[in-house]
Amino acid sequence: MLKSIQQRDLDRNRWIKISMTVILVLICLSMVITLIPGLMSGSNDTTSPDAVASVGGAAISAADVQRQVSQMTRGQALPPMMRGLYVKQVVDQMVFDRALEYEANRLSISITPDEERDRIREIIPSAFSGETWLKDQYIMQVQQTGMSVPEFEAALREGMLAEKFNHLVTDGISVSSAELEQEFKRRNEKVTIQYALIKPADIASTIHPTDDELAGYFKQNQTKYQIPEKRSAQYVLLDLAKLRAQLHPSDDALRAYYDSHIDDYKVQNSVHVEHILFKTVGKTDAEIAEIQKKAQDVLNQAKKGANFEDLAKKYSEDDASKPKGGDLGWIVEGQTVPEFQQAAFNLPKGAISDLVKTQYGFHIIKVLDKQTANTKTFEEVRDSILPIVTDEQANQQANDRSNQMAAVIRQSSHQPLENVAKKLNLEISVTPPVSNTDVVGALGASQEIRSALFELQRGELSMPIHTDAGYAIITPKEILPAHQATLQEVRDRVLADYQQEKAVGLAQSKAADLTKQTQGGTPFDKAAKALGLDVKNSEPFSRAGNVPDIGSANQIEVAFGMPVGQVSAPKLVSGNWVVYKIVAHEQANMDDFAKQKQEIQQQLLQSKQQAAFSAFRTALEDRLKKEGKLTINQQVLSRLSSAG
Repeated sequence: MLKSIQQRDLDRNRWIKISMTVILVLICLSMVITLIPGLMSGSNDTTSPDAVASVGGAAISAADVQRQVSQMTRGQALPPMMRGLYVKQVVDQMVFDRALEYEANRLSISITPDEERDRIREIIPSAFSGETWLKDQYIMQVQQTGMSVPEFEAALREGMLAEKFNHLVTDGISVSSAELEQEFKRRNEKVTIQYALIKPADIASTIHPTDDELAGYFKQNQTKYQIPEKRSAQYVLLDLAKLRAQLHPSDDALRAYYDSHIDDYKVQNSVHVEHILFKTVGKTDAEIAEIQKKAQDVLNQAKKGANFEDLAKKYSEDDASKPKGGDLGWIVEGQTVPEFQQAAFNLPKGAISDLVKTQYGFHIIKVLDKQTANTKTFEEVRDSILPIVTDEQANQQANDRSNQMAAVIRQSSHQPLENVAKKLNLEISVTPPVSNTDVVGALGASQEIRSALFELQRGELSMPIHTDAGYAIITPKEILPAHQATLQEVRDRVLADYQQEKAVGLAQSKAADLTKQTQGGTPFDKAAKALGLDVKNSEPFSRAGNVPDIGSANQIEVAFGMPVGQVSAPKLVSGNWVVYKIVAHEQANMDDFAKQKQEIQQQLLQSKQQAAFSAFRTALEDRLKKEGKLTINQQVLSRLSSAG
């Protein structure tokens, strides 16, 4: 909760960014894509060849889509397979946003200035002082999110408009008592099974083909086994570890670092605190009064010796610290809002505060420890400075040496590596042959090393390449062309593939035999034993439960509809085959219905509302297409999806 009780001047960025996220999520209404600012003012040129779509005469340009994809991915290049997915999601959401705007205009639905102002007050309360609007403060906070004020307000109206439509579509939806009871029973009924797991991996190791069988399998699947080009490298390496081991910084150098970083070793007045938060943001006076009563009751429990951490886990509304028993860690002066700071720093170690009211709600604070401001001495921190200064000196020397290495290569990139090694006083080493996806011996998995190795010609030297080990100059030593593999070259792979293929078939066959024998009247455990299978008995599990070796119960949900004594058909689960017998059904305990009723009702209602709004979205877009108000330019969409 520490972030949520920062002083306004320190926390403003985070608070506004969180608020923006809330707005944008509302805009999407549980959709995948969030609305990125700057996209509300699409071109009105419906005939533009660059338009991906047109909704009610307003065009969505390729540039709009590309800008949003870029912002979603933070400018990072997308794999070709992923780009089409991102583009489709962005276009779908932008089309729906425009469709809502068009429908709102048709139905005269709008966001009033008062509604907009109330929403701004809700998400940026610091932009108001009472009824006075602090314009400069508002503009500054909005701009700190990366949005301009017009972009922010347009996004805000988009979100509020979507909310209005959501209410129009879903306000009449409810959950009946029968639906609640049926869902409660579905969630809470349990089943117990007896089961046998047939793992191809266990069978594979028992399969031992003859040489002729393996040769025949290899011949049938020969095209699978290609040996890629492989190369070995000669190289010289400026080893950073060796360089670092040779350095022994003097106390003068360590003290110089200490003196120049003295602020790093200053310890401020600080307290280690836990707290329990009862939120009051957005609550009415009557609700705040009730919250205060609840907070006082919890405070009384704490004062009487109840475990503070347990109380925090049960009652605190701070999602960040609640799982840790309310622990906020160490806080320093000036880091929290004034009311919280005053209480925390004035309490003695081990004490619990009275109720502390801040802009976020009521806090109960417990001080675990306190620390007075001081500066750690050089002797106290010398050991921690030593590796820092050693690394600095090693990096400086490595940079100087790498420049020398580069200068030697610039003289000639085709001179013998032996000459380079002699000039630089470095040893020559050799890597084993590797493909362009393998680790390059002691040089590691550096992509730059691999690229250089497979791009250089024989006799050509690379420039110094930085690796985890140090700076290396490499040259190809041996080049083995790609070729069709012989059985001898890939025998281990062929054997593993043969065993896996045969094992899968044998596992499936054994599972089918188990089902067949039990259906013929042989007891489940006896049939499994005859097939060499272990039988296990599960504990009763619900649909949301797990079964050892099988995993999530939803993978065998059909079990909940099978009668006691029935044996399942073979089921492939995570690469293994399972056959099970229903041992018992356990009906839901209706005594627990009252405890779960509210949660189930909320979840069912949300599910029905989401389904209704999804149906509304589909119907709206279908109607606009039929009316000619919504068109998609598939050529532009395909071009965007495949663009690099």
